[in-house]
Amino acid sequence: MFESILETVQENVETVRSIIRTNEELRKLLFSKDFIIDEDNQYYQQLSLIKQLVPNTVNWRLYDHYSVVMRLYAIYEQFVKELITDWSNYLPEIFSNYSELPEKVRKTHQIGVSKLLMELQKDKTRFEHLSVDKVIRGLYLGLSENEDDFELLADAFILHEQNLRKEILETLLSKAGISDSWKWVEKHRKIKDFLGNENTAEGQLKEIIDYRNDAAHGGLIEIDNVLSENQLVDLCTFIEALCQALAELVTYKIIEKQKLIGQIKEIGKISRWFDKLQACQAKIQNTQLSVGEELFLVSEDTAYCKSVKIESIMDKHDNQQQKINLMSEQVLGLKFNSSAKKGLIIFQYVPKN
Repeated sequence: MFESILETVQENVETVRSIIRTNEELRKLLFSKDFIIDEDNQYYQQLSLIKQLVPNTVNWRLYDHYSVVMRLYAIYEQFVKELITDWSNYLPEIFSNYSELPEKVRKTHQIGVSKLLMELQKDKTRFEHLSVDKVIRGLYLGLSENEDDFELLADAFILHEQNLRKEILETLLSKAGISDSWKWVEKHRKIKDFLGNENTAEGQLKEIIDYRNDAAHGGLIEIDNVLSENQLVDLCTFIEALCQALAELVTYKIIEKQKLIGQIKEIGKISRWFDKLQACQAKIQNTQLSVGEELFLVSEDTAYCKSVKIESIMDKHDNQQQKINLMSEQVLGLKFNSSAKKGLIIFQYVPKN
């Protein structure tokens, strides 16, 4: 559901990662004892010119440290804003009218609208994309007789003044109706793989934000504490993992709501997973499946919620099918466009009448 904003995160983080590695290789080349200028080679001449222009190694590494932590935090913060924005846009599709929204969500929306009205009077530049009419429109519709035509202004849910540390992130998400966020983060496979037995997700995020604040507010850092190439790359990996965990959490929350109102249904469970084939055996019941169809693979216990597409279907007679209609539970062979694992519950959209 949030593939687009996740792809943006991955592209931006990969750019940061590439710059880190490029700068490190350039430093090794330009400041190597074996660096010899060959006057007859134009490329060496150009490198010689570059060497005269670059800062010394200490200042260069310090700049990398500051710029990377600043950029990574900005990528993370922007992702959270876009994630909550997309979530708030989904809510009117899940709840038929404003009064059905959870009380906490309505309260957050109403308080956010009032704050935005005050902010519009103080800072027109920051909120130049908003007008008074736009701010109050959704709330007016929600409280009117036509409350089933309500809108939720995303800006009302993403107002915050503090860095998005664990507790601030939890609060921001909870007020928007996304509960137990950090429990999910800590259980997520990408986070667990990254951390191993070292540090915690909370500690890792705090470290990035502390580094970011030092960089933003002119704090001095001893050269011995400047992060190495590998340490900076590790921060990139953590931000990617954190954003993926949060995207899967919000997807799961949407599926929970959609299941309650009949927009999505549970159709089976993966009983075996074959890594080499990137395929599974799954017990599927009373439904129709077709190649190219989107499904969701879910496990709350292991913080897993992933969208996949069916690439092939094998029936109980080992015949390949483009489409299959099941009147009772059967074991099928399914190949997806992404990896999965045993034990995941399979969800399918319910066709609209």
